[in-house]
Amino acid sequence: MSYSVIRPLFAAMALMAATPAFAAGDVAHPKQQQWAFDGVFGTFDKPSIQRGLQVYKEVCAACHGLDRVAFRTLTGVGFSEAEVKSLAASYDVQDGPNDVGEMFTRPGQPSDKFPNPYANDNMARAMNNGALPPDLSLIVKARPDGANYLFSLLTGYSDAPKGFELPEGSYYNKYFPGGVIKMPPPLSADQVTYQDGTHATVEQEARDLVNFLQWAAEPEMEDRKHMGIKVMIFLLVMVGFFYVAKKRIWNNIEH
Repeated sequence: MSYSVIRPLFAAMALMAATPAFAAGDVAHPKQQQWAFDGVFGTFDKPSIQRGLQVYKEVCAACHGLDRVAFRTLTGVGFSEAEVKSLAASYDVQDGPNDVGEMFTRPGQPSDKFPNPYANDNMARAMNNGALPPDLSLIVKARPDGANYLFSLLTGYSDAPKGFELPEGSYYNKYFPGGVIKMPPPLSADQVTYQDGTHATVEQEARDLVNFLQWAAEPEMEDRKHMGIKVMIFLLVMVGFFYVAKKRIWNNIEH
């Protein structure tokens, strides 16, 4: 049998094998929210990002890492250098080896990244009923419709429908594949006390956390969009310039 025949057969077999998994998922479509960062002219909501950092620190950091985010980048969302130094120093960071070949811990510095709450993946699984809590650095980009999906997931916990078998130690969330999730509902009303006085509803905490995670996944977004707009303006000007030049050069030439 030729390769041209075998390849479609393998593709069909893979599709049939994957179909039950998608059917079993029966995932609800994420709630569609309006975000300040959406669109060509989108920008970061810096007060919301600062509140989202507080939610991450007080709620999420016990289980989820933020391995790709350096403390120093927080100056881009309105924190002063002194605040960044203070925040970094509140963490213990492993460093080394020292002169005698041993690892040691020290207070964090702005150049350090947020430390992971677990020493390794095996420890993380052991402390979370066998589930590995994902790192949140790129979680928005790692999920389709990431911002809306995360907001929906965080606010989507509810009682399981009648007749739905929920394994022990699990929770029902219609926005999670299969509806069964091992992570307990992470947010509750007034779980954090915002320093700016914002009322901490579940929806507000979820929105602030998603804004923070969107920034964490793509901190260069504003610069990229600004550059894109400048490039488009430049191209439009050049199109006009070349059109006028073409008309002047070829206007008196018979075709």
